[in-house]
Amino acid sequence: MHPKPTLPQLAWQEAELSMFLHFGMNTFTDREWGEGNEDPQWFNPSQLDTEQWVQVAKECGFKYLILTAKHHDGFCLWQTRYTEHSVKNSPWRMGKGDVVREFARACQQAGLKMGIYLSPWDRHERTYGDSPAYNRYFINQLTELLTRYGEVAEVWFDGACGEGPNGRRQEYDWQGYYAVIRKLQPNALIAICGPDIRWVGNEDGYAAETEWSVQDPVPAFHGNATGKGWWPAECDVSIRPGWCYHAHEDTKVKSLEHLIDIYFKSVGRNSVLLLNVPPDRRGLLPDPDVQRLREWRKALDSIFARDLAVRKPVRASSAQRGHGAASVVDGKRDTCWMPRELPASLEIDLRQPTTFNIVMLQEYIAEGQHVEEYSVEALTSAGWQEIKRGTTIGHKKLDRVVPVTATRVKINILRSRALPLIRNVSLYHAPEVKTA
Repeated sequence: MHPKPTLPQLAWQEAELSMFLHFGMNTFTDREWGEGNEDPQWFNPSQLDTEQWVQVAKECGFKYLILTAKHHDGFCLWQTRYTEHSVKNSPWRMGKGDVVREFARACQQAGLKMGIYLSPWDRHERTYGDSPAYNRYFINQLTELLTRYGEVAEVWFDGACGEGPNGRRQEYDWQGYYAVIRKLQPNALIAICGPDIRWVGNEDGYAAETEWSVQDPVPAFHGNATGKGWWPAECDVSIRPGWCYHAHEDTKVKSLEHLIDIYFKSVGRNSVLLLNVPPDRRGLLPDPDVQRLREWRKALDSIFARDLAVRKPVRASSAQRGHGAASVVDGKRDTCWMPRELPASLEIDLRQPTTFNIVMLQEYIAEGQHVEEYSVEALTSAGWQEIKRGTTIGHKKLDRVVPVTATRVKINILRSRALPLIRNVSLYHAPEVKTA
């Protein structure tokens, strides 16, 4: 049996874009990592509007949003029973406010998925380092977040770990945390230090050229699981140099070209892009970031506005019944071509000389990820020529090629772990990116 995604994993990967919202005490201390001794009185956003966060995210194509409910400094953005280091002792909303509640409500009203980041490392909590005691504390807080705010689609853990006041290193009870999540939010994905979504391995937003969602299990996260499983990659990166808001970075928001490159090397390499956009001290997404996000969305919409291969004549070297070649150009999400044998090929007749510089390939990952090697050929005035050779495809592979004018295009599946199910082949001619 080949590993397949669960329904929540499949929905997450097909959503493609998630937004991270690093917001909390660090926003007001101008730091990246707090020390846990910050005064709750310092937390006081003047115009906090989670609906603005969510509406900008939705407008720009994001489907999942993840809020830092507690960062390493231990300051909690909700009305927790288990520490005084929280919004209940801040002047914001006269100590009655709950950022997580407002965030959850905004996500629900907009029809977007809500995720929670809860830092296991806690530099404020005195039981940290007393592993059993702190694990109980952490599970208590996790339980609050999973029972008060409706559906939670993703729980995001990083592996930051330090010594507690007793000088001992905390040992996280990962399996205990997972058991609570599975019980209280059975459809929630557990990310990074978790069994459902893995870290891509850098904070640049780039996946590997060869990116498999099928991976060996890691005992710490997968328990006693044996054999390969479905563990897809998430690419996290910030739109600014830092993860938390700093006024001096208002002029350092990533360029449009950089963000487009990140999209092609994350979503376009069988991964999900988790883009951090940190709210400022007002409690709003900063103006420069919002402007760049809107430019980015407009540019992506322009790039993928017209599929030059859709509904063109296509033939295959072989096809199984019900999985014919036309499935790859019919524009439907639930059809696919499946050859009878390998190697296999598809040939699309573009009917007239057509110029393109992007090739999009997609597998039907509901039934797994299989392709190990493929090539793309174009029939030009000089004859057939290979314009791309690649390895994995997965949910989506975007290949940028030197602009080529061709009358036919051939996709060759050269190696595959099983007979592949190719869901889509698209061709695009991307206009030149213009910056504001």
